[in-house]
Order: sequence, then C-alpha cells, then structure tokens
Amino acid sequence: QVQLVESGGGVVQAGGSLRLSCAVSGRTFSTYYMGWFRQAPGKEREFVAAINWNGGSTYYADSVKGRFTISRDNAKNTVDLHMNSLRPEDTAVYSCAADRSILKVRTTTARYWGQGTQVTVSS
Repeated sequence: QVQLVESGGGVVQAGGSLRLSCAVSGRTFSTYYMGWFRQAPGKEREFVAAINWNGGSTYYADSVKGRFTISRDNAKNTVDLHMNSLRPEDTAVYSCAADRSILKVRTTTARYWGQGTQVTVSS
C-alpha cells in the first residue's frame, strides 16, 4: 500500500511563489511515476505535472509550463512542485498521485492519491 500526504499549500498574492511537497510511504517509491493534479471549485480535476522514476523526464500542462517545476528526492520519498509567478486562476486543491504507468500518472486514472492541499492566489 502506498500513502501520499501533501503539504505546503496556503494563501499567496498573485506573482508570488509556493512549494508543495508530497511525502510517500513505502520502500518502493523509486519505482513509481509521480504526478500533480489540481481541482478548482466547479471544475474537473486537471493534470499539472509529472515526473519519471529518476527525475530525468518531466511533463507539464501548457498552463503551467515555464512557471512550475516538479522534482523528486528518492532518498527522502518526496516529490515537490515549485510554483512561481502564481495567478488567481491557479487557485485549486492540489493533489499528488502515483502510478507505475507514466500514461496513468498523467491522467485521473492514477492508482494512488493524496488528500490534497489548498492553494489560494489572491489578486
């Protein structure tokens, strides 16, 4: 069983930065692809970013490309999302996900999910 716990959300002004972190239980963390998703009120959950097992490949939604960076530390079992130049439209609950399939971890069909952390960007 894999458990994911997000942290680092909060309220920030437009143009500011936040770092989200996802702590993953289990000794097989390095075998999982990891992803970040977000869900704004009244909207469907959407893909934000994903990373392969060793951090060598990353994937981003067009809406965050150039502003967000995903990274992982396999020694600490964590995956981070560094968010810069935040906009009000980035306001959402951000969740991390894990799957052994890179295809699934880029969609809402990923196997394991965290509970999410709220990010609010004020204008």
